[in-house]
Amino acid sequence: MNLQRVTTLFLKEWREIVRDRVFFLLAFIMPVAWMVVFGYGMNMDTVNIPFAVLDQDHSAMSREYANHYIDSRYFSFKGYLPDTHEGDRLLRAGKLRLVLVIPPRFEQDLKSRKTVAIQSLLDGTFAYRVRGIAGYVDAINRDANSALQVQQLTEHFGMPPSRAQVMVQPIHLEVRYLFNQALRSIWSVAPSLIMFTMMVAPAVLTSLSVVREKETGSIYNIYASTVTRAEYLLGKLLPNIMISTVNTVVLWLIATLHFGAPFKGSLLFFFVASVVYVSCTCSIGFLVSTLVRTQGSALLITVILAIVPAVQFSGMFTPVAFLPDSSRLLAHLFPPMYYNNIVQGTFLKGTGWALLWSDVLFLAVYAAGLLLASYVVFRKRTRS
Repeated sequence: MNLQRVTTLFLKEWREIVRDRVFFLLAFIMPVAWMVVFGYGMNMDTVNIPFAVLDQDHSAMSREYANHYIDSRYFSFKGYLPDTHEGDRLLRAGKLRLVLVIPPRFEQDLKSRKTVAIQSLLDGTFAYRVRGIAGYVDAINRDANSALQVQQLTEHFGMPPSRAQVMVQPIHLEVRYLFNQALRSIWSVAPSLIMFTMMVAPAVLTSLSVVREKETGSIYNIYASTVTRAEYLLGKLLPNIMISTVNTVVLWLIATLHFGAPFKGSLLFFFVASVVYVSCTCSIGFLVSTLVRTQGSALLITVILAIVPAVQFSGMFTPVAFLPDSSRLLAHLFPPMYYNNIVQGTFLKGTGWALLWSDVLFLAVYAAGLLLASYVVFRKRTRS
C-alpha cells in the first residue's frame, strides 16, 4: 500500500466535499440541524397540560379539591367551565386535554360519608400521552383522598395529623429515580439523537460521494490508475470518518451545553467508541455505493438501511428488552442498538469499558466485516 496515493485520494475527497455545496451541507450542516430540530421536536415530557374544571357544586370543598390539580406543576389551569357543552367544544378544538367534572352535592355527600364520583374527561387522540395524564390524575386524586381523610380524623376524633396520616396510609411507597432524577426526556433523547444522526449522515455522505464518480465518469480514472482497491477504499473512507468524528464531538457539545444532558462517563471511551461507530456507518454507505450506479438509488437504499434500524431496533423509543423475540433478534444484527447502549450508558449512568466493552467489540467486528465486504465487492473494472 502506497501512503502517498492514499493521502492524495484523501485530499481529493476533502476538496470535493468542501467545494460542493450539497456535500458540504450533508457533511457539516445536516447533522447539526437534525440534532437541534429533533431535540426540540422529540421532547416527550408531559407537562403544562391544559385543563379546566366544571364545578357543579360551587362549595368550599369542591374548590379545595380542584386546587390539588391547579397547584400541580403538570397541569395548566384554563379556568372554570359554565357547562358540559363548553368543555366538549374545547376538547374537540384541542384547547384542553382534560376536563374535571365535580358533581352537585359534592360537599354534602362527603360530609355524609358517602362516596363521590369525580369524572375526568381526557382527550385520547394521543394515546401515548393520555396514559401519562391519566396517571397524574389518579395520583393527585389519591393525594386529595388522603388529605381529606386526615382532615376528618383530625377534626372528628382529635388525632394529631401525623397519627392520622399513619392510619390513612400505613404503607408509604417512596420512589427514587436513578440516572435521570428529574425525568427529563431530553436527557434521554439527546444521546440517542447522536446515535441516530451518526447512523444516517455518514452513510448517506459516503454512498453519494462514490456513486457521483460513477455518474460523472471520473471513476474510470481510478479504474485506469495504479491505485489499488485498498488505497481507494481508505482514501474515500478516511475523510468521511474524520468529518463524522468531528460532527460527533459537535453533537456532544450540543447535547451537553445546549440541551443540558448530563455526561457522567469517560470522554476517552466515548470518543473511541464513536470513531468505531462512524467507521461502521461510513462503511455501510461505501458498500451500498459499490452495488448501485445512481445517486437516487444509493440515497434510497442507504436511508432505508440507516433509518429503520436506528428508529425501530436501537432502543431509542422502546427498550430492546420489551420488543418481541423476532424484533429483538433483528436489533442485535445492526450497529445502532450497541451504540445506543454506549451513549445512554456514558451520558446517564457513567458506565465505561467494564460494562460496555462487548458493545464496542461488536461495532469493531461489524466495521471490519463491512470493510472486508466493500473490498471484495469493489472491482477496478467496468461492469458490463
